[in-house]
Amino acid sequence: MDLEKLSHAQSFDGEGLRQWFYLNRRPLPWRENPSPYEVWVSEVMLQQTQVSVVVPYFKRWMTLFPTIRALAAAPLEKVIKTWEGLGYYSRARNLHEGARYLTEHHGGELPNSYDALKKVKGLGPYTIGAILSFAFKEKAPAVDGNVLRVLARYFAVEEPIDKTFVQKEIRTLTAALLPDKEPWIIMEGLIELGALICQKKAQCEICPLKMSCLGRCKAALLPIRSKREKTIHLHRAVAVVHTGQELLLKKGEGGKVMADLHEFPYFDREVNIEKVLGLPLKPQGTLPEVTHGFTKYKAFLYPRLYLAMRKEIKGHIWVPFQEVKNIPFSSGHRRILFSLRNNKLLNI
Repeated sequence: MDLEKLSHAQSFDGEGLRQWFYLNRRPLPWRENPSPYEVWVSEVMLQQTQVSVVVPYFKRWMTLFPTIRALAAAPLEKVIKTWEGLGYYSRARNLHEGARYLTEHHGGELPNSYDALKKVKGLGPYTIGAILSFAFKEKAPAVDGNVLRVLARYFAVEEPIDKTFVQKEIRTLTAALLPDKEPWIIMEGLIELGALICQKKAQCEICPLKMSCLGRCKAALLPIRSKREKTIHLHRAVAVVHTGQELLLKKGEGGKVMADLHEFPYFDREVNIEKVLGLPLKPQGTLPEVTHGFTKYKAFLYPRLYLAMRKEIKGHIWVPFQEVKNIPFSSGHRRILFSLRNNKLLNI
């Protein structure tokens, strides 16, 4: 640990940040006197997702699954459907599996110790810190992307913040900034500062920490990140096949990116779709092109509508039109489904 940075922590204006936070904090449904379960769900939803997107999902989730026991008892498909549109579906699967673990081992409640929380599926250092800080009011660092950015600038960290050792150092520095009295206010204040002021383009002139920020003069250059992987482009022909009463779909295999999500059959654009499916198809027109991204990929989908006679096809299922609304789709294929509905091409 850089002793100079630890020494600089003594210059931190915690009271200034506290006052700024009370004046500027956003009214969010999980913010006032949250239960540990509400903190857990909100923090998982907020990972890689904007607050404005999360709010309606959070409200709907808490209506459908008001307790850990209710979540544990719900079918996984219903959980995934409720999550549909938030992306990174492993988060929803982990919440469901975690709820089942907590119901079995902790009476349907989140424990208040780091070691016990670490055993819950999907809980990493940030989420554990957030639960301990915001729900149990403990002195615990909760370092998300906002805090990494704020403190990389505040302490002028000139190494990539996506490196594990740098994140560990910033967690240590965060702990050094937290007071004994109401440490959760400072913790949440740092997160809010990153969300509202110390954004990608920093507004240093109105920041409550500007007088002691070591990186103020070079905020545009910080934080430093490692070079990103090159995006891989995928071009896929999508076959929207129906019988007039059912749609042909495939469900993502467990352990893969699209696990538990449904999609229309898709292929490389040069493939003979009829030959691969072993199914005679009657073309009925082209649907609007769809583009969507996931992990390191950007997929370009070229859907076409086909009529066919029903035939069992390995790895695929026929879903009645009236049941389609109840199953979760991957984001790109859900947009194809919306196109079918909006253009009233099928009675779905």
